[in-house]
Amino acid sequence: MITIETAQQFDNEDSLNSYAEEFYKQPGQIYFDGNSLGLLSKRSELSVLTLLHSWKEHGIDGWTSGDYPWFYLSENLGDLCAPLVGAKKEEVVLTGSTTTNLHQLLSSFFKPTETKNKILADELNFPSDLYAIQSQLTLHDLSKNHMKLVKSQDGQTLTTKNIIEAMTDDVAVAVLPAVLYRSGQVLDLQEITKAAHEKNIIVGFDLCHSIGSIPHKLHDIGADFAFWCNYKHLNGGPGSVAGLFVHEKHFGTAPGLAGWFGSKKNKQFDLDITLTQSSDAGAYQIGTPHVLSLAPIIGSLELFSEVGIDAIREKSLKLTQFMMDCLEQEIPNSFTFGNPLDHSRGGHLFLVHDEAARICKALKGEGVIPDFRAPNGIRLAPVALYNSFAEVWQAVQILKRIMHEKVYESFENKRDVIA
Repeated sequence: MITIETAQQFDNEDSLNSYAEEFYKQPGQIYFDGNSLGLLSKRSELSVLTLLHSWKEHGIDGWTSGDYPWFYLSENLGDLCAPLVGAKKEEVVLTGSTTTNLHQLLSSFFKPTETKNKILADELNFPSDLYAIQSQLTLHDLSKNHMKLVKSQDGQTLTTKNIIEAMTDDVAVAVLPAVLYRSGQVLDLQEITKAAHEKNIIVGFDLCHSIGSIPHKLHDIGADFAFWCNYKHLNGGPGSVAGLFVHEKHFGTAPGLAGWFGSKKNKQFDLDITLTQSSDAGAYQIGTPHVLSLAPIIGSLELFSEVGIDAIREKSLKLTQFMMDCLEQEIPNSFTFGNPLDHSRGGHLFLVHDEAARICKALKGEGVIPDFRAPNGIRLAPVALYNSFAEVWQAVQILKRIMHEKVYESFENKRDVIA
C-alpha cells in the first residue's frame, strides 16, 4: 500500500533531494512540464548575470576576457556537454537551434545519388524535423516522396525491427529521435546505428527529449551526427542555444552551410575569402554565437557535471515508476499508459484519455503543471533534479479528485488549453 509516508521515505533516502533548492519553484505549484521547458536554476541565473557583467565591464574585450570569454564559449560548453551525450569533447559544440542544426547536418551529409536518394524518418517524429527534411529534399530537386517514414504499429511507439526493415537500399540518411516526444519511448540507438551502417546509411539522432534525462554513448556506438535543444531537461532557458554532435570520423567534411564561426580559431580573424574550417565539430557553426542565450547553460551544465547523468537517470526511472504505481493504486483504469512500462521509457509519462485537454486545464487550475498533446495525451515529467516523490503523490491525489468529481467537465472549450 502506497501512502504519503511512502513518498516521504523515498525522499529521505534520495541523494538528489536537496537539489530542488537550486531551482526557482513557485509556491503552491507542482511543475511536471520540464520536458517542454525546464525550470530556472539559481546557478543559471548567476551565470547570466556573470555574462551580463562581462559585457558591462569589458565591452568588446569580452570576446577574449572575463570568466567565460565569448569567442570560445560554444566550444567550451561543448566540452562540458560531451559527457551527457557520450562524446569526445571535440565532437560537440553548442550552436544554433534544433532545426537550423538539422539543416546544417543534412546539408553536410545528405549527398543523394541516382540510386540512394531518400531520407528515412518516422511518422511519430516532432514535425519540425520533418519540415526540415522536406525542405532539404526540395533543395535537391527531390519530391516529398523521397522522405520515407517508419510506421508505428500502435500510434505511440516504434519497433527496432520496423525501423531496420525500412532501411532499404535507396535510403541515404536516417534521422530518428532518441526518445519519442509523445510516448517517451527510448529507441535502441546502438542497434539502429549498427543496422544503418551495414546498409551504408548515414544515421543521426534528435536528442531533444533525451539529453539531460538519459545517458548516451554516441561516440562508442558510432552515430554519425546528433542535434538537440537545451531548454527541456537541460534547463537552459526558453529558446536557449542548441547543440550538435559530429563523430570524429567525419571531421574534415565540409559544412553544407558555411559561416565564419566555423573557422579555425587561429585563422578566423585573418578574414580570408576562403574558409579554413575548424578541424572538429566547431566547423558546423555558422554565425556569431548568441552569448546571452548560452549564458544559462553554463550554470545548468555545472549542476549536471556535479550530479552525473547516471544518477539523474536512476532517480528519473524511480519517479516515473512511482507515479505509475500511484496512478494504478489510486485511480485504476482511468488512463491508458501511452509510454513504455519498462525501462525503455524516457523522463516522462504519457497518459491517454479522451478528455485530456480538459483534464490538463483542471490540473493547471489546481497548481499541477502538465503538458497537453493533441488530441488525447497528457505528458507528465517528474524531473530528477527538482521534483520529489511527495510531489508525485500529491499530484496524483489532485488528479484523483479531478477524475472522481469530473471537474474537467466544467471546462467547455478544449481549445483553451495551452499546449
